[in-house]
Amino acid sequence: MPPGALARVHTACGSPPEIATRSDEKSLAGPSYGCRARSRNNGAMQAAVSTPHAGSLAGSGARGGPSGPAAAPHKRRSALFLAAIGSLALLGLVGSCLLLAAGAAGEPSQYVPARSGGWPGWLAGPYEGLGQSLGASSFQTLTLVMCGCYLAVLLAARSLPWRALVLAILAAHVALLLGPPLISQDVFGYLGFARMGALHGLDPYTRVAAEAPADPVLYYLGWPYQHSPYGPLFTLCSYATAPLGLAGGLWAFKATAFVASLGAIALVARASALLGRSARWAAAFVGLNPVLLVLALGGAHNDTLILLTLAAALALSAGAQPRLRAAAGALVAGVGVKLTAGLALPFLLLAPARLRERALLAASALASVCALAAVALLGFGGHALGFLGAVGEQQQLVAVHSIPAETARLIGLHGTPSWWRDLFAAAFVAVLLFALWRTARGADWRTAAGWTTLALLVSTAWLLPWYAIWALPLAAVSADRRLRAATLVVCAYATLIHLPLAEGLLTPPRPTARHGTPFRPSGGDRVELTGFKVLDDRVLDFGR
Repeated sequence: MPPGALARVHTACGSPPEIATRSDEKSLAGPSYGCRARSRNNGAMQAAVSTPHAGSLAGSGARGGPSGPAAAPHKRRSALFLAAIGSLALLGLVGSCLLLAAGAAGEPSQYVPARSGGWPGWLAGPYEGLGQSLGASSFQTLTLVMCGCYLAVLLAARSLPWRALVLAILAAHVALLLGPPLISQDVFGYLGFARMGALHGLDPYTRVAAEAPADPVLYYLGWPYQHSPYGPLFTLCSYATAPLGLAGGLWAFKATAFVASLGAIALVARASALLGRSARWAAAFVGLNPVLLVLALGGAHNDTLILLTLAAALALSAGAQPRLRAAAGALVAGVGVKLTAGLALPFLLLAPARLRERALLAASALASVCALAAVALLGFGGHALGFLGAVGEQQQLVAVHSIPAETARLIGLHGTPSWWRDLFAAAFVAVLLFALWRTARGADWRTAAGWTTLALLVSTAWLLPWYAIWALPLAAVSADRRLRAATLVVCAYATLIHLPLAEGLLTPPRPTARHGTPFRPSGGDRVELTGFKVLDDRVLDFGR
């Protein structure tokens, strides 16, 4: 063993530092020594030397021990077996996506809520003529197959060829891009707010879509009396879709979600590689996740843009020369889409080791916030922060399958009382403060932000299933296996909500309203609505 390598081993294991030269100070010991290198949480993990274990030093490797030549054929066979299993799983996952999208396009069903406005060809998409259908049992079967294939791909991801993985991600995305909007009508909400501002001169932060009763988008809306909860950057950019009509606007938002999702996957893989971790596994973890594919991409949700800005921040902040100011700017841009994108920002601001660097980074982030505020003021004047009020309105609502609602039912509470929700909110604040304290003391900011994101998902009473993708990029690049496992559990819960097997496990079935023609105001083109207020708990079921 070269003297320099021996010095590095002793230094990493806590031996007297005198034997280490200055050039050997950033060493890592091999895992067989039980030592782990320490590095600041905003840099990449660099391996300095690969050290054989004690058995190899004694010559056991030459006798065909675990690390000797005899182990090579076994490792190759294992890798080939995993690659074969992973390849079959990729085919199964892509096939499930295709069958699910084609089935949803075949005829109106509960899995396309926007059918309330009719069933035009531009809504069903190009799969309409295939004659497929999608019932509850087939949806459940395809979803479970997709989940099983996803787990198999994760087990084999490091053995799969890059080309196969990339082609599968692209194929799954294209399959769902061409289908109708699944599970949610939110994409028509985006289009409705855009048409309010661009075509009717109505501020979406102070007015509601029902005040433009002649607009055909009203038939497809699920929330005609809600103010826009989306950030000013997204709202202003969405105005460009208004002249495209309903069909063009829908497909513009679907294409945006498609591009944003693929961009986020590429950036997460890049960040993982810069951090010394498996880019293939990270790409599979995010890009083939059923919640991302079916719920977020399938529903054309703008949460894919949140995913993109977070992934950009992760990629910019990784590597030997992290660009933390640019990363902070990416997160601020995410706030311009949706407020929750800012959750990771305080953790990023605590990433530098020195107080002066933190102060400079905070000043840069503040400059980005000022730029966003200027854009908002130009677009909406004094109502630029109106989306904050809409977010507050949402927090008065209770989704029937949120964790606070389900736990309240389990312990026999009537509804989900405000004091019960306050307990969950207090628990989230406690987790947030503890995670920030840990980050300030040197913990990895990505892991801390990931746990805090999961805490938000568990504690909020307004949990929509596609929100689960918020934690995916942070878990994908983290070295914390517990965070990855917990993220998968949350994603599994978000998937379970929509399956018939959840009956009896979650809230018992209840009557649901039929989809039909929405209420249209009469007696004029304008209705005075002073605001939206929930006087009591409104339980909303998005699972059926």
